[in-house]
Amino acid sequence: MAKSVTIEIDGVGPVLFERSRRAKHVNISIRPFAGVRVAVPYGLSFKKAEKIVHSRKEWIQKHLAKMAQIRKKHEFLLDSSVRINRTLARRRLIKRLNDLAGEYGFTYNRVFIRNQKSRWGSCSSRNNISLNVKLVRLPDELVDYVILHELVHTRVKNHSKVFWTELSSLVEDAKMMRSRMKEYALALL
Repeated sequence: MAKSVTIEIDGVGPVLFERSRRAKHVNISIRPFAGVRVAVPYGLSFKKAEKIVHSRKEWIQKHLAKMAQIRKKHEFLLDSSVRINRTLARRRLIKRLNDLAGEYGFTYNRVFIRNQKSRWGSCSSRNNISLNVKLVRLPDELVDYVILHELVHTRVKNHSKVFWTELSSLVEDAKMMRSRMKEYALALL
């Protein structure tokens, strides 16, 4: 049984179908620069998965167009040929983390600056904060949003109403900022 197959679909282009042990249903994702990927659960044929993709063709085309617009709008951010000076980025992000923690009375344990592909930041149960080095490519207000988001997690370990209330007391229109961050998600890859 093949683990993956690429099928050309009219109006969409090449679509990668991959077997996935984690998938319970057919899962269609659209990735910048990689295109359309379909996670296919074991027990379902690629042919049946292809029929599902055909039935979702309009949705896929809409999202491919949206990806193209975002890619064009944020060309610089997405340009992986422009290297980030990790030393300067680390220095800048840690300074801003310390400034905001001091200003709002937060404490954290350790900080890590990493090149992550799926997250802008995270906070562990031990209050270690990880920040994505690519944050330095974002506007300052979004950098602050991500840092404050992680600092609030040192007090509230989930995304409950309590979390959003606290974050909103520090960041003007936190939910809108979260939406803006989605525009920059392509820069993670």
